[in-house]
Amino acid sequence: MNIVSKPISVSIPLKLYNSVHIADATSRDGEVFYIFLGLNKEMVTQLKEYSLDKSDTDLQNNTSDRKRFGEGKYEDWYRKERTPFALVHKETNKLAALVWFGPKPLLSDGNNWQATAWRAYPLFRGKGIMKNFTAFAMDFYREKISGVKFWAVLKKENTGSAGLASSLGFQILPEKSDDASIVMIK
Repeated sequence: MNIVSKPISVSIPLKLYNSVHIADATSRDGEVFYIFLGLNKEMVTQLKEYSLDKSDTDLQNNTSDRKRFGEGKYEDWYRKERTPFALVHKETNKLAALVWFGPKPLLSDGNNWQATAWRAYPLFRGKGIMKNFTAFAMDFYREKISGVKFWAVLKKENTGSAGLASSLGFQILPEKSDDASIVMIK
């Protein structure tokens, strides 16, 4: 995926339901996407629908999104100082993927740890969009919040997500991992 940033000055966190178009992206098969910092109400509506979609077994089995966004309130999640990035398909205006960060201590080492999560939605999986999109979001976030360290918790059977994390430079933290999940840090 090729990503071209827009010249923009913005600070985070944004106000609830605000979104700013920060880049354009083109997938390896020529599809065009917009990258937004923050989610507007239409994106949140799509996020809720995706989270409640029982036919998306990958999402249902590997994330807590059903509880977090489908049954819970986006506003409650956002109040935890979360910063979402959205990849939106230009032609259909569909939410294709989501990456977010938020302060959450992992180790008591005084570092600025940020919980990290990502997901691509069914129509857009397997298109090679996640690595560059996630790397872009991490770099953008790091520009705004200096000195951050990222961590993610992944279910052990979620090999796709673990592969993405490894390709982004995350490493397994054995002392925080267990039989059901792995903790990866960067």
